[in-house]
Amino acid sequence: MSTSGGAETRGASGPGTGRIVLGVVGALLALIGLALLAGGGTLVWADGSQRDREGFFVSEPSAFASTGFAVTSERLHLGNGLPGQLSSPGDVATFKAEGRTGTGKPLFVGIGPAVAVTAYLAGVAHDEVVDVHMTGWKGPLSKDYQRNPGGAPDGPPGAQSFWAAQTTGTTVSLTWPARQGTWSIVVMNADGSRRVAAGLALGIKVNFLGWVAVGLLTAGGVLLLLGGVMMLFAFRSSGSAPVRAAGPRDQLVLETSDEAAYPVVVEGELDHGLSRWLWLVKWLLAIPHYIVLAFLWLAVVLLTIVAFFAILVTGRYPRGIFDFNVGVLRWSWRVGFYSCAVFGTDRYPPFTLADVDYPARLDVPYPEQLSRGLVLVKSWLLAIPHYLVLAVLIGNWGWGSEGHWPAWSLDGILVLIAVVILLFRGQYPREIFGIVLGINRWALRVAAYVLLMRDEYPPFRLDR
Repeated sequence: MSTSGGAETRGASGPGTGRIVLGVVGALLALIGLALLAGGGTLVWADGSQRDREGFFVSEPSAFASTGFAVTSERLHLGNGLPGQLSSPGDVATFKAEGRTGTGKPLFVGIGPAVAVTAYLAGVAHDEVVDVHMTGWKGPLSKDYQRNPGGAPDGPPGAQSFWAAQTTGTTVSLTWPARQGTWSIVVMNADGSRRVAAGLALGIKVNFLGWVAVGLLTAGGVLLLLGGVMMLFAFRSSGSAPVRAAGPRDQLVLETSDEAAYPVVVEGELDHGLSRWLWLVKWLLAIPHYIVLAFLWLAVVLLTIVAFFAILVTGRYPRGIFDFNVGVLRWSWRVGFYSCAVFGTDRYPPFTLADVDYPARLDVPYPEQLSRGLVLVKSWLLAIPHYLVLAVLIGNWGWGSEGHWPAWSLDGILVLIAVVILLFRGQYPREIFGIVLGINRWALRVAAYVLLMRDEYPPFRLDR
């Protein structure tokens, strides 16, 4: 590994700030679009295959029981804030309850205004269903009861005039076109006697579900298309451009005579005269970088998926995406070198994807051709041995947006020892720096491999 200098060179400086912002916004729009498409597709699947013959989504039968005189639901607040044209019965949804008694007595199931139900059951021993959860896709319901002590009701439930919908029998089936208001569902014995038991399946039919699915699919498709176009313009290759005559640290190149060199260049130069105290606040000073890198790494994930399919079809990594991903790795390495991964410099890292004059440098040569077969197994299978080693070296694999490892990793422990020595002696131990640099070099080589940027398998070593 060496640095080059003297002659005019050609190289891409990477996307500018405007293109970075355009690409990140495009990636976010594409991600939202994919989520909307997934939601719309789920609704289409559910609407077509999960409804009964009457169009209801129905849960599995659930047991409802009380040693008192009634079982009631929590108050149901429906349609508050809906426009007037949606306030008539059945405009939005229809509710259904069906099942059978568990005691042999005729069962009563009714839906009424919550105020009227509360007045009817005031002072009556009954159980209110609370904390209801669906177990699985269709139930049955998992629930708790809140017990209310008291005596018997003043007359059987069927004699009351406030019910919006009601049914009676040993086998019951009730449908109710939902409307605005606050409601309660009540299950009792038809004669108003003590000890209620019933097995009921609850269902709902949403009248506008098809239109909601169409809306989600349309909006998702538009956002995905818009995000894809934005990313295309942001990350398309702009070609190479001449740059100024290079100084000794202006560009990293691979030693062609070094057969063992791996084609991911990761270098770091330890600053002389590091501040004894600045490392205590570098993690705070680097927060603006962490925020930007969080969005950039989101874009990297999305773009790597695009690159996966491009490699699978063409055997080539789209150059614009490749340059962007290299830039994000480069940016992450600079921030990690400055902050918690190394603390190797006091120079604040620049906000750029380009290769600039900075103590931490990274470059990955562009591969003209990649294996279509390897792209299928690199990240999840072939990299497993490296994941196991890096789990020891850095605690959790992945050169993330913040560019640092947990304190309990080997890298974190070594860095902590180094900065404590720096605090008391004013000098960062070079022996520790060499090991820490090697650990980060290893992790970044594996990151480039997992991001599908090279076919060469990363070496198990800390040096170049």
